[in-house]
Amino acid sequence: MTRYIIRRLLFLPVILFGVTILIFGILQLLDPAERAALYVKDVPKNPNAVKEIIRKYGLDKPIWEQYADWMGKVVKGDLGWSRTAQRPVTEAILYYFPATLELALLSILPIILGGVFLGVQAAVHRDKAIDHSARVFSMVGTSFPSFVFALLMLMIFYANLQWFPPGRLSDDIQRIVNEPSFRQFTGMYTLDGLLNGRLGVTLDALRHLLLPVITLAFINWAIFVRVTRTSMLDVLNQEYVRTARAKGLKEKVVINTHALRNALIPIATLGGLVFIGLLNGVIITETVYNFRGMGWFAANAALRLDVISVLGITLFSAGLLVLSNLVVDVLYGFLDPRVRVS
Repeated sequence: MTRYIIRRLLFLPVILFGVTILIFGILQLLDPAERAALYVKDVPKNPNAVKEIIRKYGLDKPIWEQYADWMGKVVKGDLGWSRTAQRPVTEAILYYFPATLELALLSILPIILGGVFLGVQAAVHRDKAIDHSARVFSMVGTSFPSFVFALLMLMIFYANLQWFPPGRLSDDIQRIVNEPSFRQFTGMYTLDGLLNGRLGVTLDALRHLLLPVITLAFINWAIFVRVTRTSMLDVLNQEYVRTARAKGLKEKVVINTHALRNALIPIATLGGLVFIGLLNGVIITETVYNFRGMGWFAANAALRLDVISVLGITLFSAGLLVLSNLVVDVLYGFLDPRVRVS
């Protein structure tokens, strides 16, 4: 297992190098005057001043020298200036990412547990009422536009019932968070509220998180149900499962011990991809609920044609994706012994 992990770790720098080449290649689609926006808040309108910026930062150098200079800045965390957030891109990502991380952490557990449970029940009770219900739910969830579902949730639970408002915090709680005495340890209000001894902050943050979590769970349950059901049906037809039943083992033991572990192999991949999608920012959900995380930041940067912010977010997201694939590969090794020796 150790050798397997080491091999995957050795591939990591190569993949990251390829990602930086791709992002840098996209940067080259901009002319030097546009790329000068990387280094200043506002590019001067004076052509001579723009030329001075281009010369100062080497934007007219050969492409390999520009790449080396750019990588030197990236390694130091300098991704340029965000016109959308009015701060450096790195600072903007660090500011918005905790909100998305909080949403992802609270969403992924109900997504996986709910989807896997329904998928297993559908497979075990094949062609029965629960199976038909799960398949109908899966089709509805897959075809239902996420923004429509989110708007319906807002209409019912906010506009009509006034229970769960959009945003991250209520105005009164936001003033508490902005006080100098309130220390933001993680940027995740549910956790910071507890660490500061302010239970009201935690409860208010959970109140605002509930609708986005329900929306993400509804959308992703449909996918997990379908994949889990298909995987379980395949595993239940395997010879070793029939052998386990022939030995007289209880059906619960056969399902949970012998079948489910092998059925979880494709779920590990799906779970990793879904989680990294949540970490990268769910643009539609965060935009509809005005939940100011990475998705909200990316959407607003795109609307403002803030190319530098978009590329910075892309580089950050690509790094997360590469790391998540590494984690999934390692998890594969634990779930499937055949992978460890391959």
